Amino acid sequence: MSSFNGMLGVTPMESGFQFAVWAPNASAVSLIGEFNNWDEQACPMESAEGGLWWCHSEAAQNGQEYKFAITTADGTVLQKNDPRARQLTNSVGNSIIYADDYQWQSDDFTPTEIHQAVIYELHIGTFGKVDEEVGTFDNAITRLDELAELGVNTIELMPVNEFAGDLSWGYNPAFPFAVEQAYGGPQALKRFIDAAHQRGLSVIMDVVYNHFGPSDLDIWQFDGWQENDKGGIYFYNDHRSATPWGDTRPDYGREEVRQYLLDNALMWVEEYRADGLRMDMVPYMRSVSGADDGSDDIPEAYSLIQQINGEIKARYPQKLTIAEDLHSHQFITNNVEDEGCGYSAQWDAAFVHPIRALLLTSNDDEINLDGLEAALHHHYSGRPFARVVYTESHDEVANGQARVVEEIAPGNVDADYFARNKGILGAAIVLTSCGIPMLFQGQEFKQHGYFTDGDDIDWRRREQFGEYLHAFNQLIRLRTNAEHQSAGLTGAFTEIVHKDQANKVLGFMRTNEVNDKPVWVYLNLSSVHLPEYALHGLPQNPRCLFAWQEGIATEGTQLDEGTLTLAPYSITILGNQ
Repeated sequence: MSSFNGMLGVTPMESGFQFAVWAPNASAVSLIGEFNNWDEQACPMESAEGGLWWCHSEAAQNGQEYKFAITTADGTVLQKNDPRARQLTNSVGNSIIYADDYQWQSDDFTPTEIHQAVIYELHIGTFGKVDEEVGTFDNAITRLDELAELGVNTIELMPVNEFAGDLSWGYNPAFPFAVEQAYGGPQALKRFIDAAHQRGLSVIMDVVYNHFGPSDLDIWQFDGWQENDKGGIYFYNDHRSATPWGDTRPDYGREEVRQYLLDNALMWVEEYRADGLRMDMVPYMRSVSGADDGSDDIPEAYSLIQQINGEIKARYPQKLTIAEDLHSHQFITNNVEDEGCGYSAQWDAAFVHPIRALLLTSNDDEINLDGLEAALHHHYSGRPFARVVYTESHDEVANGQARVVEEIAPGNVDADYFARNKGILGAAIVLTSCGIPMLFQGQEFKQHGYFTDGDDIDWRRREQFGEYLHAFNQLIRLRTNAEHQSAGLTGAFTEIVHKDQANKVLGFMRTNEVNDKPVWVYLNLSSVHLPEYALHGLPQNPRCLFAWQEGIATEGTQLDEGTLTLAPYSITILGNQ
């Protein structure tokens, strides 16, 4: 007779599978599924210490559907999906037994180092869309060569956990351990990550631990117990439950829930070999209101964050954890041993907001070089790469906002002079600033409009705006030092060498600790044409690595003197001959 091995969820055995679930307030639990004709009497589960219930079914087979029949304290029987199911038929369907038999092809993959990382955020449901209703991992694989050619080296996936319906941004996790079936399920996600690794692309998973659901939540009042008509064992059952997404904040103080979230984080980096995690809206973990005023902190959430980040760093020091916090706190990226949260990096509100404001202004007098300078120099925790810098993300191009080019020229992105030039100007600032640069899907070919989960990317724009795409490619190759001539852009140091407030021209130098291949960046941020303009702070023998003038990208020319004609919104990037 088999004995309980202590593992929750489904565990393959020599014959059949072991099933275990946490239901501390249940009076009885049984396993039901295709293997026993869904008979609630066929497979009763035994109780174990800590409110666990378990059984071993020799009849259960990989790929079969199952649930738990939970008898509550008052005798009601609830049929519930496995909270740790790796796969479901859909968010209102049944759990599926998933035995991991994927054969990885990229065993020797090493993630890109943080100082060379360039992130490309994408949404599988739209990025991988061809003719069907929703995109899939397998269709997204067919676009990976294009991302590798673009030069990015890190993909950040918007959440792919099982959510309500087939169309979603993913920030409504119904089953945190399961992979969205409409995208292809767990095996397809492994194929995607494997294919990315084979092309030298790291993959970061976006996870949501500030709330669950709010819909299609089988863990809601999971074993029948609740207080104040709230969520039961997985949730706070008092005022701390309240979030903008319902009374669905996990109970970070309950050890079993803490383990649930820690195990989930480790699942992505271990079972799926993801190269890191991006954690959604951390303030709504740390604080009831998310207002971050210190009056309603949730200290047990803070310690859980430290536990997750500490565990990942200890086991996998090369993998990243990134916070969306947006309050510009040093403690978010301070080390755990220094009482910080321990994230590798955080999305930088002190960069995206002033840079977007600069790009979107139509009045040269409102261009503030001091604000740009502050954004270039901003850093966290004494680590210049502890921030993610960007002008577009899923949040910045939706929620009442749109893509930068659309904001500049609403409805006229394709032909607009300002959209074309300011779009490249924004990319140049992102890709030459110290930090981890991030692009959002389609940004490289001037995707217009705003992001929705139902509209696919117009891939025809890659050919339509080839010069625009080429400029992104050149800038990314410089940022990653692909030609071994721009190592300064992977360095930690930024120095302002030219600041002309009257003409709105700023120049800065980027270098590393050994001053290897420093790079000088000069930006004309105004709409004014500046002939024979004198640049200050030039290298001794300047060579043009990249220039954007009047919608044309050039490279490789040598400067004979320190004066240049600067077109409006032009970019000049120089190296030392």
